[in-house]
Amino acid sequence: MARGEKTKYSAKQKRMAEHIEEGYEKRGASAKKAARIAWATVNKETGGAGKPVKNTAPSKKGGKKGAAAQSHAKRVAAGKKAARTRKQNEQHASH
Repeated sequence: MARGEKTKYSAKQKRMAEHIEEGYEKRGASAKKAARIAWATVNKETGGAGKPVKNTAPSKKGGKKGAAAQSHAKRVAAGKKAARTRKQNEQHASH
């Protein structure tokens, strides 16, 4: 199989790559970069062309990072805790 050739991939793997690519393009990635990331993800999950699905963790990770993944209440609680900690540290530093 020549580099970049996709004929050995299953229909499911091709659909996966297409779906992942669309998601990256919606987020503003160029078509070339989106395709590269999509196929890298498919290869990581399935082990390459024509192999059964092994690891779906790379797909699950997307969109669940950072503060945006938390609820409003959790972000507010974290902010209040940080303010308390800063206040305590300020008191300890002044003594």
